[in-house]
Amino acid sequence: MDQKEIKELMKSFDKSGLSKMKLKNGDFEILFQKGNDVQNISTAVAPASIANIPITESAPISTIKEPTNKEEKLYIKSPMVGTFYQAPSPGSPAFVKVGDSVKKGDVVAIVEAMKIMNEIDAEFNCKILEILVNDGEPVEYDQPIFCVEKI
Repeated sequence: MDQKEIKELMKSFDKSGLSKMKLKNGDFEILFQKGNDVQNISTAVAPASIANIPITESAPISTIKEPTNKEEKLYIKSPMVGTFYQAPSPGSPAFVKVGDSVKKGDVVAIVEAMKIMNEIDAEFNCKILEILVNDGEPVEYDQPIFCVEKI
């Protein structure tokens, strides 16, 4: 893959609705990712002929800080790509609302993926500070869906 092809691929990816794309061809591997909630970006292995191609970044990349004390925010993240639901069925009350305290293992939401309803459990005892996704919205893998405080 030459520099021109990579630039065209970058432009197409930037215009697309995709948030992440990985391309692998033999020893060459490239990862494109949009958004500000990136935690890890793996280094691509490329043949020497294209290893020194300058690639410009279109948006700043930041990471979600791991908490160092009790006052910093924690997140419950989506374990998969799918559709986020706050309640078990339409018209039912939400599993949690802002201000609720939940225990480890309590169901806090559902993510529907491929027509399967997957319950999202709290990984630790916490208090819901903010719901970051609206009901019925699509979510990405590892996207923060709740801002929480450990209790």
